[in-house]
Amino acid sequence: MGEERFGEFVVVRRHGDGHVAELGLDRPRAMNAVSTAMARSLTAACAALGGDREVRTVVLTSTHERAFCVGADLKERNSFTDADLLRQRPVTRAAYTAVLDLPVPTVAAVHGFALGGGFELALSCDVIVADATAVVGLPEVSVGVIPGGGGTQLLPRRVGAARAAELVFTARRVEAAEARELGLVDELVERGRDREAALELAARMAANSPVGLRAAKRALRLGHGLDLRAGLEVEDAAWRAVAFSGDRAEGVAAFNEKRRPEWPGE
Repeated sequence: MGEERFGEFVVVRRHGDGHVAELGLDRPRAMNAVSTAMARSLTAACAALGGDREVRTVVLTSTHERAFCVGADLKERNSFTDADLLRQRPVTRAAYTAVLDLPVPTVAAVHGFALGGGFELALSCDVIVADATAVVGLPEVSVGVIPGGGGTQLLPRRVGAARAAELVFTARRVEAAEARELGLVDELVERGRDREAALELAARMAANSPVGLRAAKRALRLGHGLDLRAGLEVEDAAWRAVAFSGDRAEGVAAFNEKRRPEWPGE
């Protein structure tokens, strides 16, 4: 298992044959609160992973025992002038966008607190696996701001406009069982198993065609919210991108020869 650090607060680990990358939030003294430095490191790590054709899936994890990520670093922001905050905005926004724009399937492994920007990082992933200790929420209006890492747009796409409005306007925290019931997380596992379960899920995904995975994610993301006919055009474009690929030829051959495919990834 290889390991690479991006700054002080982000670590990337490669698992197995390197097709599953673990993107670890590693600022335990601050419960992974997103500082300016951490945001820059997260953006850099995502850029490296997105450009690595060996990576087929990414798992977003936390090294802190009691928290996934508690959101923005409010201690840092308390020292900011208005000009400082304005200068920081593109830096933090780029970090959330970098996770959202990863071209491969992403799985968040959530335990403990995932609040504010921390929950937005999880919402930026395709699938959220949470353990029984998870507590999620978007409490920004309680401190005089609004979700700024995609929460007002990503949450309604998960749970509907009315439910998202209730959660954002009340700023309430939601514990694991209710979070699963409401669809705020996708899979609920026993305490301490979120990382293991997320890595297992990512490994199952990574066994499939890397070309197919990227194209399927692109179709899912670009087609969401479009009317049916426009969505089907997005799907057709993605299909055409893979239909004449080496992966498609290998997949068909492997099926007919009753063997596991050896994906060329092109």
